[in-house]
Amino acid sequence: MTSWNGTYGRPGTSVKPRVIALMLLAAELVVGLASCGAKADPRLAGSWRGPETNGWIPVRLQGNPGQIGFQHGYLLAPEIGDALAVIKLSLTHDNAPRDWGFFRTAAETMLWPRVGEEYRQELQGIAEGLAAHGVKADVTDVLVLNANLELGDYTRWLSRQRTPGKAERCSAFVATGSWTRGGKAVIAHNNWSGYMEGARWNVIFDVRPEKGYRILMDGMPGLIHSGDDFGMNTAGIVITETTIGSFHGFKTDGVPEFVRARAAMQYAASIDDFARIMEEGNNGGYANTWLIADVGRNEIARLELGLENVTLERSSDGYFVGANYPINPKLIAEETDFAVNDPAISANARHARWEQVMAESKGRIDVELAKRFLADHVDAYEKKADAPSERTLCGHVDLSPRGMKPWQDEFGPAGAVQAKAADAAMVQAMEMWAAMGHPCGQGFVAKEHLARYPRYAWEKELLRDLPSRPWTRFAAK
Repeated sequence: MTSWNGTYGRPGTSVKPRVIALMLLAAELVVGLASCGAKADPRLAGSWRGPETNGWIPVRLQGNPGQIGFQHGYLLAPEIGDALAVIKLSLTHDNAPRDWGFFRTAAETMLWPRVGEEYRQELQGIAEGLAAHGVKADVTDVLVLNANLELGDYTRWLSRQRTPGKAERCSAFVATGSWTRGGKAVIAHNNWSGYMEGARWNVIFDVRPEKGYRILMDGMPGLIHSGDDFGMNTAGIVITETTIGSFHGFKTDGVPEFVRARAAMQYAASIDDFARIMEEGNNGGYANTWLIADVGRNEIARLELGLENVTLERSSDGYFVGANYPINPKLIAEETDFAVNDPAISANARHARWEQVMAESKGRIDVELAKRFLADHVDAYEKKADAPSERTLCGHVDLSPRGMKPWQDEFGPAGAVQAKAADAAMVQAMEMWAAMGHPCGQGFVAKEHLARYPRYAWEKELLRDLPSRPWTRFAAK
Protein backbone atom coordinates (compact mmCIF):
# COMPACT_ATOMS: atom_id res chain seq x y z
CA MET A 1 0.00 0.00 0.00
CA THR A 2 1.26 3.47 -0.78
CA SER A 3 1.46 5.75 2.20
CA TRP A 4 1.69 9.46 1.47
CA ASN A 5 3.39 11.40 4.24
CA GLY A 6 2.99 15.16 4.06
CA THR A 7 5.45 17.32 5.97
CA TYR A 8 4.32 20.88 5.88
CA GLY A 9 4.85 24.30 7.33
CA ARG A 10 7.46 26.93 6.68
CA PRO A 11 10.77 25.70 5.19
CA GLY A 12 12.69 23.72 7.74
CA THR A 13 9.73 22.75 9.93
CA SER A 14 8.29 19.28 10.34
CA VAL A 15 4.97 17.73 11.19
CA LYS A 16 4.24 16.67 14.72
CA PRO A 17 3.90 12.86 15.09
CA ARG A 18 0.23 13.24 16.05
CA VAL A 19 -0.50 15.04 12.78
CA ILE A 20 1.27 12.35 10.76
CA ALA A 21 -0.75 9.68 12.56
CA LEU A 22 -4.00 11.48 11.76
CA MET A 23 -2.99 11.79 8.12
CA LEU A 24 -2.17 8.12 7.88
CA LEU A 25 -5.51 7.25 9.48
CA ALA A 26 -7.26 9.37 6.87
CA ALA A 27 -5.25 7.62 4.18
CA GLU A 28 -6.33 4.22 5.49
CA LEU A 29 -9.96 5.31 5.31
CA VAL A 30 -9.56 6.46 1.72
CA VAL A 31 -7.82 3.21 0.78
CA GLY A 32 -10.74 1.38 2.34
CA LEU A 33 -13.18 3.32 0.19
CA ALA A 34 -11.15 2.58 -2.93
CA SER A 35 -11.14 -1.09 -1.98
CA CYS A 36 -14.94 -1.05 -1.78
CA GLY A 37 -15.00 0.42 -5.28
CA ALA A 38 -12.58 -2.24 -6.42
CA LYS A 39 -15.17 -4.94 -5.57
CA ALA A 40 -17.53 -3.33 -8.06
CA ASP A 41 -14.86 -2.82 -10.74
CA PRO A 42 -11.58 -4.76 -10.52
CA ARG A 43 -9.80 -2.05 -12.52
CA LEU A 44 -9.66 0.06 -9.35
CA ALA A 45 -7.57 -2.52 -7.50
CA GLY A 46 -4.38 -1.02 -6.10
CA SER A 47 -5.37 2.57 -6.80
CA TRP A 48 -5.75 5.25 -4.15
CA ARG A 49 -6.79 8.85 -3.68
CA GLY A 50 -5.60 10.50 -0.51
CA PRO A 51 -7.00 13.44 1.43
CA GLU A 52 -6.20 16.91 0.07
CA THR A 53 -3.08 18.27 1.74
CA ASN A 54 -2.27 21.98 1.49
CA GLY A 55 -4.06 22.21 -1.84
CA TRP A 56 -2.59 19.02 -3.33
CA ILE A 57 -4.48 15.82 -4.17
CA PRO A 58 -2.27 12.71 -3.91
CA VAL A 59 -3.26 9.85 -6.20
CA ARG A 60 -1.76 6.42 -6.84
CA LEU A 61 -2.40 4.63 -10.15
CA GLN A 62 -1.10 1.19 -11.05
CA GLY A 63 -1.55 -1.68 -13.48
CA ASN A 64 -1.83 -1.99 -17.22
CA PRO A 65 -2.59 1.09 -19.36
CA GLY A 66 -6.35 0.56 -19.35
CA GLN A 67 -6.40 0.10 -15.57
CA ILE A 68 -4.24 3.18 -14.94
CA GLY A 69 -6.51 5.23 -17.18
CA PHE A 70 -9.72 3.99 -15.58
CA GLN A 71 -8.38 4.65 -12.08
CA HIS A 72 -7.32 8.14 -13.14
CA GLY A 73 -10.71 8.96 -14.66
CA TYR A 74 -12.72 7.48 -11.81
CA LEU A 75 -10.76 8.83 -8.84
CA LEU A 76 -10.44 12.35 -10.26
CA ALA A 77 -13.72 12.54 -12.19
CA PRO A 78 -15.05 15.81 -10.69
CA GLU A 79 -11.67 17.50 -11.07
CA ILE A 80 -11.26 16.30 -14.67
CA GLY A 81 -14.71 17.60 -15.57
CA ASP A 82 -13.73 20.94 -14.07
CA ALA A 83 -10.36 20.96 -15.90
CA LEU A 84 -12.13 20.26 -19.19
CA ALA A 85 -14.40 23.26 -18.64
CA VAL A 86 -11.35 25.45 -18.03
CA ILE A 87 -9.46 24.23 -21.09
CA LYS A 88 -12.54 24.57 -23.30
CA LEU A 89 -12.92 28.18 -22.23
CA SER A 90 -9.25 29.14 -22.50
CA LEU A 91 -8.55 27.36 -25.82
CA THR A 92 -11.58 28.80 -27.58
CA HIS A 93 -11.12 32.29 -26.12
CA ASP A 94 -7.42 32.49 -26.96
CA ASN A 95 -7.89 31.06 -30.45
CA ALA A 96 -11.22 32.60 -31.49
CA PRO A 97 -13.15 32.07 -33.67
CA ARG A 98 -12.12 28.40 -33.49
CA ASP A 99 -14.50 26.38 -31.32
CA TRP A 100 -14.17 23.14 -29.35
CA GLY A 101 -15.22 21.18 -32.41
CA PHE A 102 -12.19 22.50 -34.29
CA PHE A 103 -9.85 21.20 -31.61
CA ARG A 104 -11.61 17.84 -31.44
CA THR A 105 -11.24 17.42 -35.19
CA ALA A 106 -7.59 18.45 -35.13
CA ALA A 107 -6.88 16.03 -32.30
CA GLU A 108 -8.70 13.14 -34.00
CA THR A 109 -7.16 13.59 -37.43
CA MET A 110 -3.67 14.87 -36.62
CA LEU A 111 -2.75 13.56 -33.17
CA TRP A 112 -4.69 10.34 -32.50
CA PRO A 113 -3.08 8.37 -35.40
CA ARG A 114 0.31 9.09 -33.82
CA VAL A 115 -0.58 8.05 -30.27
CA GLY A 116 0.78 4.56 -29.62
CA GLU A 117 -1.45 1.76 -28.41
CA GLU A 118 -0.23 1.94 -24.81
CA TYR A 119 -1.32 5.53 -24.35
CA ARG A 120 -4.46 5.11 -26.46
CA GLN A 121 -5.58 2.51 -23.93
CA GLU A 122 -4.77 4.85 -21.04
CA LEU A 123 -6.67 7.76 -22.59
CA GLN A 124 -9.64 5.51 -23.34
CA GLY A 125 -9.48 4.24 -19.76
CA ILE A 126 -9.75 7.81 -18.45
CA ALA A 127 -12.88 8.33 -20.55
CA GLU A 128 -14.36 5.08 -19.22
CA GLY A 129 -13.55 6.07 -15.63
CA LEU A 130 -15.25 9.43 -16.17
CA ALA A 131 -18.33 7.73 -17.58
CA ALA A 132 -18.47 5.35 -14.62
CA HIS A 133 -18.51 8.40 -12.35
CA GLY A 134 -21.16 10.23 -14.37
CA VAL A 135 -18.94 12.77 -16.18
CA LYS A 136 -19.86 13.21 -19.85
CA ALA A 137 -16.63 13.32 -21.83
CA ASP A 138 -15.35 10.98 -24.53
CA VAL A 139 -11.81 9.95 -25.40
CA THR A 140 -11.47 12.83 -27.89
CA ASP A 141 -12.23 15.35 -25.16
CA VAL A 142 -9.56 13.67 -23.02
CA LEU A 143 -7.16 13.78 -25.98
CA VAL A 144 -7.69 17.53 -26.45
CA LEU A 145 -7.19 18.08 -22.73
CA ASN A 146 -3.84 16.30 -22.86
CA ALA A 147 -2.74 18.10 -26.03
CA ASN A 148 -4.10 21.55 -25.19
CA LEU A 149 -0.66 23.15 -24.89
CA GLU A 150 0.51 22.01 -28.31
CA LEU A 151 -2.88 22.53 -29.98
CA GLY A 152 -2.57 26.21 -29.11
CA ASP A 153 0.82 26.21 -30.85
CA TYR A 154 -0.74 24.44 -33.82
CA THR A 155 -3.44 27.06 -34.33
CA ARG A 156 -0.88 29.86 -34.27
CA TRP A 157 1.26 27.94 -36.75
CA LEU A 158 -1.80 27.55 -38.98
CA SER A 159 -2.31 31.28 -38.91
CA ARG A 160 1.38 31.80 -39.74
CA GLN A 161 1.70 34.32 -36.94
CA ARG A 162 5.34 35.21 -36.60
CA THR A 163 4.94 36.19 -32.96
CA PRO A 164 2.97 33.38 -31.31
CA GLY A 165 0.97 34.22 -28.21
CA LYS A 166 2.09 31.10 -26.39
CA ALA A 167 2.53 31.04 -22.66
CA GLU A 168 6.23 31.40 -21.86
CA ARG A 169 6.06 29.26 -18.79
CA CYS A 170 8.16 28.81 -15.72
CA SER A 171 11.43 29.43 -13.90
CA ALA A 172 13.71 26.48 -13.14
CA PHE A 173 17.26 25.31 -12.44
CA VAL A 174 19.34 22.19 -11.92
CA ALA A 175 22.83 22.13 -10.37
CA THR A 176 25.42 19.69 -9.09
CA GLY A 177 29.09 19.26 -8.13
CA SER A 178 30.85 22.25 -6.59
CA TRP A 179 27.70 24.36 -6.97
CA THR A 180 25.63 22.44 -4.43
CA ARG A 181 25.94 21.74 -0.73
CA GLY A 182 27.22 18.15 -0.63
CA GLY A 183 28.04 17.96 -4.34
CA LYS A 184 24.86 16.16 -5.41
CA ALA A 185 22.12 17.28 -7.79
CA VAL A 186 19.41 19.78 -6.78
CA ILE A 187 16.51 20.66 -9.08
CA ALA A 188 13.56 23.05 -8.73
CA HIS A 189 10.78 24.61 -10.81
CA ASN A 190 7.81 26.92 -10.53
CA ASN A 191 4.91 26.66 -12.95
CA TRP A 192 3.79 29.84 -14.69
CA SER A 193 0.23 29.62 -15.98
CA GLY A 194 -2.95 31.59 -16.13
CA TYR A 195 -4.41 31.45 -12.62
CA MET A 196 -7.60 29.91 -14.01
CA GLU A 197 -5.89 26.73 -15.19
CA GLY A 198 -2.96 26.95 -12.76
CA ALA A 199 -5.22 26.57 -9.74
CA ARG A 200 -6.08 23.12 -11.14
CA TRP A 201 -2.46 21.97 -11.47
CA ASN A 202 -2.68 20.38 -8.05
CA VAL A 203 -2.28 16.60 -8.26
CA ILE A 204 0.69 14.55 -7.04
CA PHE A 205 0.69 11.38 -9.14
CA ASP A 206 2.36 8.13 -8.10
CA VAL A 207 2.11 6.03 -11.29
CA ARG A 208 3.13 2.37 -11.18
CA PRO A 209 2.88 1.13 -14.79
CA GLU A 210 2.98 -2.48 -15.86
CA LYS A 211 6.02 -1.67 -18.01
CA GLY A 212 8.78 0.84 -17.47
CA TYR A 213 9.68 2.75 -14.32
CA ARG A 214 7.49 4.03 -11.54
CA ILE A 215 6.84 7.79 -11.75
CA LEU A 216 6.28 10.50 -9.16
CA MET A 217 5.15 13.78 -10.73
CA ASP A 218 2.89 16.77 -10.34
CA GLY A 219 0.09 17.32 -12.85
CA MET A 220 -3.35 18.49 -13.80
CA PRO A 221 -6.36 16.16 -13.49
CA GLY A 222 -6.81 14.22 -16.72
CA LEU A 223 -3.26 14.59 -18.05
CA ILE A 224 -1.20 11.42 -18.53
CA HIS A 225 1.99 13.53 -18.44
CA SER A 226 2.93 16.19 -15.93
CA GLY A 227 2.40 19.00 -18.42
CA ASP A 228 4.20 21.74 -16.52
CA ASP A 229 6.64 19.52 -16.05
CA PHE A 230 8.27 18.12 -12.90
CA GLY A 231 8.77 14.41 -12.33
CA MET A 232 11.11 11.60 -11.40
CA ASN A 233 11.32 7.86 -11.88
CA THR A 234 12.81 4.89 -10.07
CA ALA A 235 15.78 4.82 -12.45
CA GLY A 236 16.94 8.04 -10.77
CA ILE A 237 16.01 10.39 -13.59
CA VAL A 238 14.37 13.70 -12.60
CA ILE A 239 13.26 16.31 -15.13
CA THR A 240 11.70 19.70 -15.49
CA GLU A 241 11.42 22.35 -18.25
CA THR A 242 10.69 25.88 -19.32
CA THR A 243 9.19 26.75 -22.70
CA ILE A 244 11.33 28.22 -25.48
CA GLY A 245 10.38 31.87 -25.84
CA SER A 246 8.61 33.01 -29.04
CA PHE A 247 9.04 29.62 -30.75
CA HIS A 248 7.03 29.15 -33.96
CA GLY A 249 7.76 25.69 -35.42
CA PHE A 250 5.26 22.84 -35.82
CA LYS A 251 5.08 19.55 -37.73
CA THR A 252 1.66 18.03 -38.35
CA ASP A 253 2.89 14.46 -38.87
CA GLY A 254 4.97 14.25 -35.69
CA VAL A 255 4.35 12.47 -32.40
CA PRO A 256 2.43 14.63 -29.88
CA GLU A 257 4.59 16.25 -27.24
CA PHE A 258 2.46 14.90 -24.38
CA VAL A 259 3.06 11.32 -25.61
CA ARG A 260 6.83 11.78 -25.83
CA ALA A 261 6.98 13.52 -22.44
CA ARG A 262 5.11 10.68 -20.72
CA ALA A 263 7.14 7.98 -22.49
CA ALA A 264 10.39 9.68 -21.54
CA MET A 265 9.36 9.82 -17.88
CA GLN A 266 8.30 6.18 -17.95
CA TYR A 267 11.14 4.59 -19.90
CA ALA A 268 14.27 6.76 -19.57
CA ALA A 269 17.10 5.24 -17.52
CA SER A 270 19.67 7.85 -18.54
CA ILE A 271 20.01 11.35 -19.94
CA ASP A 272 20.64 9.81 -23.36
CA ASP A 273 17.41 7.80 -23.10
CA PHE A 274 15.43 10.89 -22.20
CA ALA A 275 16.86 12.93 -25.08
CA ARG A 276 16.31 10.12 -27.59
CA ILE A 277 12.67 9.58 -26.64
CA MET A 278 11.92 13.30 -26.73
CA GLU A 279 13.57 13.70 -30.14
CA GLU A 280 11.93 10.69 -31.85
CA GLY A 281 9.03 11.96 -33.95
CA ASN A 282 9.35 15.49 -32.50
CA ASN A 283 6.43 17.62 -33.76
CA GLY A 284 7.70 20.92 -32.35
CA GLY A 285 4.60 21.26 -30.19
CA TYR A 286 5.09 22.83 -26.74
CA ALA A 287 8.79 23.31 -27.45
CA ASN A 288 10.82 23.30 -24.25
CA THR A 289 14.26 23.56 -22.78
CA TRP A 290 14.43 20.45 -20.60
CA LEU A 291 16.57 20.29 -17.46
CA ILE A 292 17.53 16.76 -16.44
CA ALA A 293 19.44 15.09 -13.62
CA ASP A 294 20.64 11.50 -13.46
CA VAL A 295 21.20 11.22 -9.72
CA GLY A 296 22.84 7.79 -9.95
CA ARG A 297 25.59 9.15 -12.19
CA ASN A 298 25.44 12.63 -10.60
CA GLU A 299 25.17 14.19 -14.03
CA ILE A 300 22.91 17.01 -15.20
CA ALA A 301 21.89 18.16 -18.67
CA ARG A 302 20.02 20.77 -20.66
CA LEU A 303 18.11 19.62 -23.76
CA GLU A 304 16.97 22.58 -25.86
CA LEU A 305 14.45 20.84 -28.07
CA GLY A 306 13.55 22.94 -31.08
CA LEU A 307 12.05 21.38 -34.19
CA GLU A 308 15.07 21.68 -36.47
CA ASN A 309 17.70 22.67 -33.90
CA VAL A 310 18.35 20.42 -30.92
CA THR A 311 21.16 21.00 -28.41
CA LEU A 312 22.12 18.66 -25.55
CA GLU A 313 24.62 19.95 -22.97
CA ARG A 314 25.86 17.96 -19.97
CA SER A 315 27.81 18.60 -16.80
CA SER A 316 29.01 16.81 -13.68
CA ASP A 317 30.02 20.10 -12.06
CA GLY A 318 27.83 23.03 -13.01
CA TYR A 319 24.30 24.29 -13.42
CA PHE A 320 21.64 25.03 -16.02
CA VAL A 321 18.82 27.54 -15.62
CA GLY A 322 15.52 28.02 -17.44
CA ALA A 323 13.46 31.19 -17.89
CA ASN A 324 12.10 30.86 -21.47
CA TYR A 325 15.41 32.24 -22.73
CA PRO A 326 16.63 30.44 -25.91
CA ILE A 327 20.29 29.39 -25.86
CA ASN A 328 21.39 28.19 -29.32
CA PRO A 329 21.94 31.22 -31.64
CA LYS A 330 20.95 29.14 -34.67
CA LEU A 331 17.68 28.12 -33.02
CA ILE A 332 17.01 31.73 -32.04
CA ALA A 333 17.55 32.93 -35.62
CA GLU A 334 15.70 30.15 -37.42
CA GLU A 335 12.89 29.06 -35.10
CA THR A 336 11.99 32.00 -32.86
CA ASP A 337 11.14 35.68 -32.92
CA PHE A 338 12.78 36.12 -29.54
CA ALA A 339 13.94 39.67 -28.67
CA VAL A 340 17.35 38.62 -27.45
CA ASN A 341 18.60 42.22 -27.19
CA ASP A 342 15.72 43.57 -25.08
CA PRO A 343 16.77 43.28 -21.41
CA ALA A 344 13.37 44.54 -20.22
CA ILE A 345 11.34 41.51 -21.27
CA SER A 346 10.51 38.79 -18.76
CA ALA A 347 12.73 36.02 -20.11
CA ASN A 348 15.84 38.20 -20.32
CA ALA A 349 15.33 39.80 -16.91
CA ARG A 350 14.75 36.42 -15.25
CA HIS A 351 17.72 34.86 -17.05
CA ALA A 352 19.91 37.68 -15.71
CA ARG A 353 18.54 37.12 -12.20
CA TRP A 354 19.20 33.38 -12.39
CA GLU A 355 22.84 34.05 -13.27
CA GLN A 356 23.09 36.41 -10.29
CA VAL A 357 21.62 34.02 -7.71
CA MET A 358 23.66 31.07 -8.95
CA ALA A 359 26.92 33.01 -8.82
CA GLU A 360 26.10 34.29 -5.33
CA SER A 361 25.22 30.81 -4.06
CA LYS A 362 27.99 28.58 -5.40
CA GLY A 363 28.71 25.74 -2.99
CA ARG A 364 25.62 26.41 -0.88
CA ILE A 365 22.74 25.37 -3.14
CA ASP A 366 20.34 22.94 -1.48
CA VAL A 367 16.58 22.42 -1.40
CA GLU A 368 15.96 25.17 1.14
CA LEU A 369 17.90 27.66 -0.96
CA ALA A 370 16.03 26.42 -4.04
CA LYS A 371 12.74 27.34 -2.36
CA ARG A 372 14.07 30.86 -1.79
CA PHE A 373 15.12 31.15 -5.44
CA LEU A 374 11.61 30.25 -6.60
CA ALA A 375 10.14 32.92 -4.29
CA ASP A 376 12.55 35.64 -5.47
CA HIS A 377 11.15 39.14 -6.18
CA VAL A 378 14.25 40.92 -7.48
CA ASP A 379 13.74 42.78 -10.77
CA ALA A 380 17.18 42.49 -12.38
CA TYR A 381 16.28 44.99 -15.10
CA GLU A 382 15.15 47.84 -12.85
CA LYS A 383 17.49 46.68 -10.07
CA LYS A 384 14.71 46.67 -7.48
CA ALA A 385 14.88 44.29 -4.54
CA ASP A 386 11.18 43.70 -3.93
CA ALA A 387 9.20 44.29 -7.12
CA PRO A 388 7.06 41.21 -7.94
CA SER A 389 6.08 41.22 -11.60
CA GLU A 390 6.61 39.32 -14.85
CA ARG A 391 10.36 40.01 -14.52
CA THR A 392 10.86 38.17 -11.21
CA LEU A 393 11.59 34.47 -10.71
CA CYS A 394 8.34 34.22 -8.76
CA GLY A 395 6.02 35.54 -11.45
CA HIS A 396 3.21 38.03 -10.76
CA VAL A 397 1.90 39.12 -14.15
CA ASP A 398 -1.30 40.25 -12.40
CA LEU A 399 0.71 43.03 -10.71
CA SER A 400 2.40 44.25 -13.88
CA PRO A 401 1.25 47.34 -15.83
CA ARG A 402 3.21 45.88 -18.77
CA GLY A 403 1.67 42.41 -18.72
CA MET A 404 3.65 39.71 -20.51
CA LYS A 405 2.78 40.17 -24.17
CA PRO A 406 1.84 38.51 -26.41
CA TRP A 407 0.74 35.94 -23.82
CA GLN A 408 -0.86 38.25 -21.23
CA ASP A 409 -2.07 41.84 -21.42
CA GLU A 410 -1.58 44.38 -18.65
CA PHE A 411 -2.41 42.94 -15.20
CA GLY A 412 -3.31 39.56 -16.71
CA PRO A 413 -4.30 36.99 -14.05
CA ALA A 414 -1.24 34.80 -14.47
CA GLY A 415 2.12 34.01 -12.93
CA ALA A 416 3.73 31.38 -10.72
CA VAL A 417 0.93 29.05 -9.60
CA GLN A 418 2.90 26.35 -7.78
CA ALA A 419 6.45 25.11 -7.20
CA LYS A 420 8.45 21.92 -6.66
CA ALA A 421 11.97 21.04 -5.52
CA ALA A 422 14.07 17.95 -4.81
CA ASP A 423 17.65 16.87 -4.22
CA ALA A 424 19.39 13.64 -5.18
CA ALA A 425 18.55 11.86 -1.93
CA MET A 426 14.89 12.75 -2.33
CA VAL A 427 14.82 11.50 -5.93
CA GLN A 428 16.36 8.19 -4.86
CA ALA A 429 13.63 7.91 -2.21
CA MET A 430 10.90 9.07 -4.66
CA GLU A 431 10.09 12.24 -2.70
CA MET A 432 9.53 15.90 -3.56
CA TRP A 433 8.70 19.21 -1.95
CA ALA A 434 5.70 21.00 -3.46
CA ALA A 435 3.87 24.26 -2.76
CA MET A 436 0.54 25.36 -4.21
CA GLY A 437 0.15 29.05 -5.03
CA HIS A 438 2.94 31.60 -5.26
CA PRO A 439 5.98 30.21 -3.42
CA CYS A 440 6.66 33.72 -2.07
CA GLY A 441 3.58 33.60 0.17
CA GLN A 442 1.41 36.16 -1.65
CA GLY A 443 -2.12 35.08 -2.50
CA PHE A 444 -4.45 36.03 -5.36
CA VAL A 445 -8.12 36.96 -4.79
CA ALA A 446 -10.16 36.52 -7.97
CA LYS A 447 -13.13 38.75 -7.10
CA GLU A 448 -10.94 41.70 -6.20
CA HIS A 449 -8.85 41.36 -9.36
CA LEU A 450 -11.88 41.13 -11.65
CA ALA A 451 -13.44 44.17 -10.02
CA ARG A 452 -10.25 46.12 -10.63
CA TYR A 453 -9.71 44.82 -14.19
CA PRO A 454 -13.10 43.96 -15.74
CA ARG A 455 -11.51 43.14 -19.11
CA TYR A 456 -10.93 39.66 -17.65
CA ALA A 457 -14.60 39.12 -16.81
CA TRP A 458 -14.72 36.31 -19.39
CA GLU A 459 -12.93 34.17 -16.76
CA LYS A 460 -15.37 35.04 -13.97
CA GLU A 461 -17.19 31.71 -13.71
CA LEU A 462 -14.04 29.64 -13.51
CA LEU A 463 -11.34 31.91 -12.07
CA ARG A 464 -10.56 30.86 -8.49
CA ASP A 465 -8.70 32.38 -5.61
CA LEU A 466 -5.13 31.14 -5.47
CA PRO A 467 -3.95 31.24 -1.86
CA SER A 468 -0.30 30.61 -1.14
CA ARG A 469 0.07 27.28 0.68
CA PRO A 470 2.98 25.95 2.75
CA TRP A 471 5.65 23.75 1.23
CA THR A 472 4.69 20.09 1.68
CA ARG A 473 6.95 17.06 1.41
CA PHE A 474 5.38 14.15 -0.45
CA ALA A 475 6.84 10.67 -0.21
CA ALA A 476 5.47 7.63 -2.02
CA LYS A 477 6.36 4.67 0.17
